[in-house]
Amino acid sequence: MALPVEEWRLCTARRWAALEPALRERLATASLHDMLRLGCGLLRPEAEAAALRRLCRRVRAGKDPAAARFYREEGNRLFGRRHYGAAARLYSQAAALWSPQAASHELPGSPEVSVCFANRSAALFHLGRFEVCLEDIARAESHGYPDRLLPKVLLRKAECLLCLGRLQDAADALSVVENKIAMDGIMTSPTHQTLLKKLSQLKIKIHEKESCPEPAQEACGDIQRKLEIWEENDSISGASSSLSLNFDRERGRHLVAAQDILPGQSLLKEEAFVSVLCPGESRLLQDSSETVWDTRATNADLYCHRCLRQLLASVPCRGCSYAKYCSQNCADVAWEQYHRTECSLGALLLTLGVFCHVALRTVLLAGFAEVSRLVEWSHDGDKDLHNAEARCKHLSEAPDTRAGTRGIPGCNDDGQYQSSYQAVFNLLPHAEKHSPEHKFLCMLSVVAICKQLQEAGLEAAVLNRESSEKWSKPKACEKTSGELSPELKTMAEAMLRHVLQLQCNAQAITVMQESGSGDGAVVDKKPVRLATAFFPVLSLLNHSCCPNISVSFSGTAATVRASQPIASGQEIFHCYGPHRCRTRVAERQQLLSQYFFECRCQACLDELESDVKSVVSMRNSFCCPSCRAPMQGEDMLCCSNEACAISVSRESLSRRLRDLQQQIKKALELLRDRKADQAIKMLLKCQMDAGKFLSPEHLLMGEMEDHLAQVYATLGKWQEAARHLERSIEIVEMHHGPSSVEIGHELFKLAQILFNGFAVSEALSTIQRAEEILSVHCGPQSTQIQELQEMKTCLLELPRSILQRT
Repeated sequence: MALPVEEWRLCTARRWAALEPALRERLATASLHDMLRLGCGLLRPEAEAAALRRLCRRVRAGKDPAAARFYREEGNRLFGRRHYGAAARLYSQAAALWSPQAASHELPGSPEVSVCFANRSAALFHLGRFEVCLEDIARAESHGYPDRLLPKVLLRKAECLLCLGRLQDAADALSVVENKIAMDGIMTSPTHQTLLKKLSQLKIKIHEKESCPEPAQEACGDIQRKLEIWEENDSISGASSSLSLNFDRERGRHLVAAQDILPGQSLLKEEAFVSVLCPGESRLLQDSSETVWDTRATNADLYCHRCLRQLLASVPCRGCSYAKYCSQNCADVAWEQYHRTECSLGALLLTLGVFCHVALRTVLLAGFAEVSRLVEWSHDGDKDLHNAEARCKHLSEAPDTRAGTRGIPGCNDDGQYQSSYQAVFNLLPHAEKHSPEHKFLCMLSVVAICKQLQEAGLEAAVLNRESSEKWSKPKACEKTSGELSPELKTMAEAMLRHVLQLQCNAQAITVMQESGSGDGAVVDKKPVRLATAFFPVLSLLNHSCCPNISVSFSGTAATVRASQPIASGQEIFHCYGPHRCRTRVAERQQLLSQYFFECRCQACLDELESDVKSVVSMRNSFCCPSCRAPMQGEDMLCCSNEACAISVSRESLSRRLRDLQQQIKKALELLRDRKADQAIKMLLKCQMDAGKFLSPEHLLMGEMEDHLAQVYATLGKWQEAARHLERSIEIVEMHHGPSSVEIGHELFKLAQILFNGFAVSEALSTIQRAEEILSVHCGPQSTQIQELQEMKTCLLELPRSILQRT
């Protein structure tokens, strides 16, 4: 949710409508500085501020022992059913909801938290994640795990060490357990007898391993990670020397090829200046009295809130239940950099949306001194890009590259464009193009955040004047006035600028996430939006509906690669969303209107100038229910076959399409419930119904073939699965092209099916083609490439007799 919740948007809209017309006019035409000065007092405590507090009460971001007990019990229930992964996630949620006994974040928490960590360690042990299991056991001990339960956990520790081959450490751990049991003095209880039996068994196992050590395994040298050739650009941080930074009035700042570039060549590697994890919808409740807790895992539960690494055993924040991290180090760094300020504002930030959260975190990372410097600089005359044009030259025309870039906004005094706060600040906010109502919403939202900071006594932390104590708690603010301090007004102005910038410059960080249950032999992954970020260098790329690059992500880092040959002097183009392979030109232009420009890329110009209906439109069109010829028209569709007089409204066929999509959704739910036979029947019926009014090349026809392949794969019917997936690939290739990343993902799935079905020669050829495509778009070190190489190695090591038969 990029923008605030709907209720807050409606509240600010009513406030805007109630303002005096003269004040509305002044706010509509004011600079960001003047808008903050005029609007700071418009957030009334008894009206808008009170409404916002009510909305925040719907969001669960604080500690809740009752909820913690619920999640722990649910985790125990799933653990008993041997659903260890799901149980571990619920134990993580429970640990995040317990309140620590101590006020300081450095001191150990409550025994209840320790039980969650101990229970999670048991789930991790059954998942074979021994190193992480040991970390959780250490956490349980440090959080005051009950002494009477400790021997069982220490035995698990010894067993983990044994599985990891650390025999001496395992023997030492067993000695500790033995001494502990002996000190308890009660050796006859059933519990102690079970522990002693387990201890004896582990001693025997250690002795056996010491007597017959396993041969050291040779490191696999077959799968070599290819090193990418990289020469750093002198003027653009993180960019390859094959790029140059140019500026002109029409295109603004943009990147062009300084030399011929090959497909797959890395062009840019940039760490996000700031990123904020996108929360799950389950965080927002419909009513404050609701007491039903949602056990569904969202991205907020599955990924580290700082580095975006996937979580297996999260480290919770001691102050709120929302923030979770992959390690104590990530938790500590996040606290020092920004979470010290954000922690108590969790409900407010979740209510006001990701854009406001990114804006706050941006100024916290930049620091007040840098924010203040640039805000004051922006007041010193008009610093927009057009005034800079006279000072800018194309880099290719400049005798000195640094001199050629020195006048370009965002570059430092040495002419370098760095991934810095200065570069972020110089991204265009397009303040004059946003509607007055939208700017008013954003202004009241950032004012609400700054007032909450002031009331919570966090102003000193925001201004980097916090005391040196690592986890010091804020003191309540003594101010009674609702007026913001001059320093917080400066921060609010910068935040307002960033919220407006994000509409055109927000970059979605995506991750390939498993769809479905994820427990099948074939893993189906789809790109999912994980976080919203500022990448100031990546933001230099202009849009094209037919881009020449691909962007992939690893945590908070983005890598840009050429997806096709790019000649020297050609501009580097990114796709902001609508692609010519997926949507018609009219739809693309409508979607791109949020970026305040009319796309004039070659793909759009070709379609606009052509009298022939676009290929995309034909492939995704409706067909005649009678003769199957394409339907033509706008609101009322007529059959293109002159011999057929059928006509039908577009709305009628669109309704049939929506109903069909709902039926497909139900079929996939059957598959998740392990009712494969019923899922097949429903999908085949959907396929038959779709054939009556959709083009055979419609993308939905390909999706149904893909779903059928997935169902047959779960049943181990590999040939049937491959047949359906090959049909899906044909349709995907028609839409996206033979070397697109979409084809790469489909071929990856086909390779898994052929691999599991022992179709060796077909699998090897499919693996090779998938590798060629995915290495261009995702790089040789991507997870999918590594999995493909592992499959290839496994197939090539099969006995010659099997290879000959296949």
